[in-house]
This record gives sequence, C-alpha cells and structure tokens, in this order.
Amino acid sequence: MPEPISPADTSDDERRLLRRCIDLAREALDDGDEPFGSVLVDATGTVRFEDRNRVGGGDETRHPEFEIAKWAATNLSPDERRTSVVYTSGEHCPMCSAAHAWVGLGRIVHAASSEQLSGWLRDWGLPESPVACLPIGTVAPGIDTRGPFAEFTAEIRALHARLHGIDDEP
Repeated sequence: MPEPISPADTSDDERRLLRRCIDLAREALDDGDEPFGSVLVDATGTVRFEDRNRVGGGDETRHPEFEIAKWAATNLSPDERRTSVVYTSGEHCPMCSAAHAWVGLGRIVHAASSEQLSGWLRDWGLPESPVACLPIGTVAPGIDTRGPFAEFTAEIRALHARLHGIDDEP
C-alpha cells in the first residue's frame, strides 16, 4: 500500500474538498447509510455535483461516485468530464471505478484507500465485501489518482467503526 500523503503535502483546496466529502460521509452514516461522500469539481475548481452514500434503502449501487458518473454523463461535455476531479472520502470500488472510466472523468483524490478499509474490516473480524477490493488503477488503469491522506485516516476509520458498532478507541 502506498504511504498516506502527509499534511505537509496536502493543499488547502484538497483539504477543504476532502473535508466536505467526510462531512457527507458522516451525514450518510447519521442517516443509516454507509459512510461515503464525494464531490465533483470542474477545471475551474467549482463544485458541480456532490452526493453521499444512499444504500440504506437496499440498492447497493447507490454509491456517490456512481451517482457522480451518471450525473456527469448527462450534464457535462466530454472535455468537461476529462478535466474534472472527483474528491471522495474512500477510494472507488470496482463498480464506481469502471463507471468513472466509462464516462471519461478525470483525476480521483481519495481520503482513504480500499486497502485501508479492507484492513480495518479484517482487524475487526468482519466479513469481506462481496466485491473484490481492487485499487482504482487495477480496474481503470488510465485514471490519475491521489491518496490516501494521513490526516483523515483516524476520522474515516472511526466512521466505519461506528457503522459496524465497533469500539475502536486507541
């Protein structure tokens, strides 16, 4: 696993947008969904779309990254999609990585990695996901990615611990 990016190597814009993703993830968890949130930013830095996980109703495809891909396919030109950036609290799953690549979205910046999440679930003795934990680059090798970010690791881990009813105090 790549070393998490240090706070010294994190821009103010990355920090602000990843913070928004984590706030969306917390909102999802507070509403009974899994803690994931994502933001789509265009080439000028304008937030064009944001969403949070909505799988609580039983549709396991209601990931925010998948919703971003669908929205972008309908609302942005191919050039706008290519120059956009998706910020997200957790690395895309294979379904979302594929959707991202199929619609031609640009860079992905993720606060936590799929490998981190899988490790936390293992540490807590929880079952693995029904879908293989693959990094974005394995599913969609042409997509530029950046993450995970060290300063958000404990907070995101705590959200996932709360989801599973785990007391994860140090």
